[in-house]
Amino acid sequence: MFQNLTDRLSGTIQQLRGQGKLSEDNMRSALRDVRVALLEADVALPVVKDFINTVREKALGQKVLTSLQPGQALVKLVHTELVQVMGEQIAPLDLQASPPVVVMLAGLQGAGKTTSVGKLARYLKEREKRKVMVVSCDVYRPAAMDQLRLLAEQVGASYFAASPDQKPHKIAAAAVKEAQRQFADVLIVDTAGRLHVDEAMMAEAKQVHQAINPHETLFVVDAMTGQDAANTAKAFNDALPLTGVVLTKADGDARGGAALSVRSITGKPIKFLGIGEKTDALEPFHPDRLASRILGMGDVLSLVEEVERKVDKQQAEKLAGKLRRGNKFNLEDFRQQLLQMENMGGMGAMMDKLPGMGQLPDAVRQRAAAGSDSKRMIAIINSMTPQERAFPDVIRGSRKRRIANGSGTQVQDINKLMKQFAQMQKMFKKFSKGGMGKMMKKMQGRLPKGMLPPGM
Repeated sequence: MFQNLTDRLSGTIQQLRGQGKLSEDNMRSALRDVRVALLEADVALPVVKDFINTVREKALGQKVLTSLQPGQALVKLVHTELVQVMGEQIAPLDLQASPPVVVMLAGLQGAGKTTSVGKLARYLKEREKRKVMVVSCDVYRPAAMDQLRLLAEQVGASYFAASPDQKPHKIAAAAVKEAQRQFADVLIVDTAGRLHVDEAMMAEAKQVHQAINPHETLFVVDAMTGQDAANTAKAFNDALPLTGVVLTKADGDARGGAALSVRSITGKPIKFLGIGEKTDALEPFHPDRLASRILGMGDVLSLVEEVERKVDKQQAEKLAGKLRRGNKFNLEDFRQQLLQMENMGGMGAMMDKLPGMGQLPDAVRQRAAAGSDSKRMIAIINSMTPQERAFPDVIRGSRKRRIANGSGTQVQDINKLMKQFAQMQKMFKKFSKGGMGKMMKKMQGRLPKGMLPPGM
């Protein structure tokens, strides 16, 4: 997300860094580049105009022109304004109400409402420790109710069963009563969508809203719809008392203008980002962290939180203990590391959150992500015997051919994996001799001040 915007802004800032001071002409040129970058990212024109005017006024008011480091001064201003546009601080879901807290999702067909209901149910169950019930009021789309029932089973939420021949507002009202009877903490209501905004859909959404009076009414919008997202958001905001926005398919849009437009047009905070197809691919929206990523500064805090949440700590401690005892890092250990990385979305997802990655050429980024094809490497190691994983030195010609056949790969792929494994083995050998401290000291010089996790 935001890759095109990041590339354009990084290029503009890079040009400024080579100059001792900025003239008004240079500032005008830099802001013109920022304006073009925002428009190419599909940010709504009124939002772009306000953004540029504000940055220009602040730049002149804060004497950026006489700054010794004009590039950094402008970055700070643009970062601050991006945070302002997207919402100054995180806006969590308000669960401070008498249970069941009713959350209603509305939006166009295909925006990802039903999937978002499943993701939100899992989020509330795992991170907020709430008992969740879900219900579908979509009586039009074939198998919409079955889809939500299956999602509820996957994430461990209760499902309120209804019939497609019932009225949507009556289904919603009955679900509230059932949620009360089952002592559910939260009830998430999925509503029907249309291919475009029309009076019938809005009337139905209003009717459902009046029947259940939800505590939270979230507008679900596809990030890839660009400026249309802002127009649709305004239509829904005029019809319903929205409390927030869920931006879906954020991982599939390199432009990301919707995130900058929706907040400004509706005045409602973006509460969640959908960043993948899996049911755990829903994250709270942090304006400051996303602004840092847009400017190529990474998002180390989110990466640390993700590691804390997804990495198997017992497995990590087991490996650390093994290395401390002087035992060799073997292919089974390598496989476990690959599985952990895959659980976090792969190398590509991790690179997006590291500082400075946006400044790398596209070819280098793509090669790095492709070079860490963890699924293929896991398949190769799975085709090895326990002896081969424990003692990699025994893997030679005939064994390589057998492993390649078993994993559906080529012998060259086995050689490539063994080369990467050898590099990992050397790295872990350094860690076992105290090299970790030296590496973290080197990293500290490269990361922004205060961005290392506590204790590092």
